[in-house]
Amino acid sequence: MRHLEGKHIALTASRKTEEMQTLLHKQGATSDVRSMQGTVRQDKETVTHQMKEDLDCEVSWFIFTTGMGVTTLLAYANEAGIEDDFLRKIKSSRVAARGYKTVAALKKIGADVDVRSGDGTTAGLKKQLEAIRFSGERVVIQQYGTSSPVLENFFVDQDADIQTWLPYIHYAPEKEAVDVFIQELVDEKYDAVCFTSGLQVKSLFGRVGVIGERERLLALFENRMIATAVGKVTAEALHEEGLQRVVSPTTERMGAMIVELGRYVAEK
Repeated sequence: MRHLEGKHIALTASRKTEEMQTLLHKQGATSDVRSMQGTVRQDKETVTHQMKEDLDCEVSWFIFTTGMGVTTLLAYANEAGIEDDFLRKIKSSRVAARGYKTVAALKKIGADVDVRSGDGTTAGLKKQLEAIRFSGERVVIQQYGTSSPVLENFFVDQDADIQTWLPYIHYAPEKEAVDVFIQELVDEKYDAVCFTSGLQVKSLFGRVGVIGERERLLALFENRMIATAVGKVTAEALHEEGLQRVVSPTTERMGAMIVELGRYVAEK
């Protein structure tokens, strides 16, 4: 079935774009790749310094958001000669985790998980934490690429003492490339935009906010263009930016995302 016949789709990913375009073309769509992924680089020196400082203090809670983050922090601790202190501190504190990969990485190092997100999203984790009092508690939050205002604001509102560990830093794509894409969106060149990571969402909407096109773009996504997400975490990033309508598959795969977009268009 060619449910996307005559539709023009933008892909904001940087990998597996050829496969996704092939699937789109089989459904009758045309497509452009407009990568908003940017680059993610390790920031070992900064986070190792933070770890050494925080491991010398009393920590009540560790909040881990990615399995890769847990693994990377352990590697940094090993290189710095503080692995035993790192593991001891985690095991003597309470731990919250977002997503099954995060939980698996923590179990691998022998850490118990006290609180976990029911659906693998930041919002789901926050909901689980709402019943706990954090006033005056020292909380270390591991993030990936960029800080999460949702989590950080939650703990600030709880009057907690928070520290953020970012083992990886996200660098947005070149402004010129993002501006070209924003202009294409404003000119209504696309019928849908496919996002495969939260970083792509942050790159686009971070720049949209700077140039003053946020409300206009939100209106276009609400009334004309279809925002499509590969899974729950990416959909959550879109919702956090203010999008109400987000199409996302139950099975979190790129192929399933395109099938779901075709199904949505056919039904509407």
